[in-house]
Amino acid sequence: MKLPSLNFGDLTARLPIIQGGMGVGISLSGLASAVANEGGVGVIATSMIGMRDPQRARDPEGADRRGLIEEIRKARAKMTDGLLGVNIMCALTNYGDMVRTSIREKVDLIISGAGLPLDLPSYLREMSDEMKEEVRTKLVPIVSSGRAASILCRKWAGKFGYLPDGFVVEGPKAGGHLGFKAEQIEDPDYQLEKILAEVVEAVAPYREKHEKPIPVIAAGGVYTGEDIARFLEMGASGVQMGTRFVATKECDADEAFKQAYVNARQEDVTIIKSPVGMPGRALKNTFLDAVTAGLKHPKKCVHKCLHSCAEDKSPYCIAQALVNAYKGKLKNGFAFCGANAYLVDKIITVKELMATLSEEAERKYQEVGLKLQETKEEAERRLREVLNK
Repeated sequence: MKLPSLNFGDLTARLPIIQGGMGVGISLSGLASAVANEGGVGVIATSMIGMRDPQRARDPEGADRRGLIEEIRKARAKMTDGLLGVNIMCALTNYGDMVRTSIREKVDLIISGAGLPLDLPSYLREMSDEMKEEVRTKLVPIVSSGRAASILCRKWAGKFGYLPDGFVVEGPKAGGHLGFKAEQIEDPDYQLEKILAEVVEAVAPYREKHEKPIPVIAAGGVYTGEDIARFLEMGASGVQMGTRFVATKECDADEAFKQAYVNARQEDVTIIKSPVGMPGRALKNTFLDAVTAGLKHPKKCVHKCLHSCAEDKSPYCIAQALVNAYKGKLKNGFAFCGANAYLVDKIITVKELMATLSEEAERKYQEVGLKLQETKEEAERRLREVLNK
């Protein structure tokens, strides 16, 4: 049985796989275009995307804008298939500029989390007026509960006459900053299987009332093709995966960053308290050990990238730590990761990874299909026995 395509209105990805947007610099044009070319949705992470711009210290917003434009255009130049998305965190101080720039550059999807993007549809209207044309960019919020999905549907429909083009439901096994309290991360009531069902149920009335398909995408801890098939069977229209794509040749991070995943043991995957006030999942290293030991001391922030960062109380600048990690300087930074990062044992191409995931998922699909067929045939046999008595 073939995997279904993933549809966002009039836009279609041949495979129901979204590559998670990973910052800082982990998923840029190289990784995003490679995933798209294999039929998936490639995603560029916008946080600190202008970090290599020599003017960034003087003009951070302009540097990020130039960096985003460059990465989108580089990805488009390499793409022959699939869809291109950008991940824009609501917490970014330049959130509006990143959204406007993405729409001007005609990306296929804007995936937005780290807060509820309550006013995201307003940018479509604004940019449609500016560009004098209909905007095709689709809007896909990231949520972690059915309640959040319901709030966004209700608010967007009432204020803008617009419904989300899809939802990414992110569970607590995801990498990076987590939208959960520390005590919820291991709580069964907050696991992806539970909240996926809640979001599918919350979205259903809006789908029916407005006659608009709203795909729900499962994310956070999705690692194998069997996982993909399982979540599709549970009602998801697709999955979002980050960790698996780090250990690919096309990933934009330094080789040392990728190798940290390959070398990781299960006990290396840990939950940290981030300077932005949220728990996050990362790989233990000497930098994080020094933070825990109190050997890091607050420094003046030059990036000003996140609204929620408590820079005056923080022992380190998370933006700079993540830039250092992207460059492979892990003594001065650390790698965010998903809960299954320790399972990574080698670096392969995106083509190999996508083929493996598809084969595993389709094989699982086939097994489920055969079981359903056997169940149906058994039920029919019993019915015939009853009728023949």
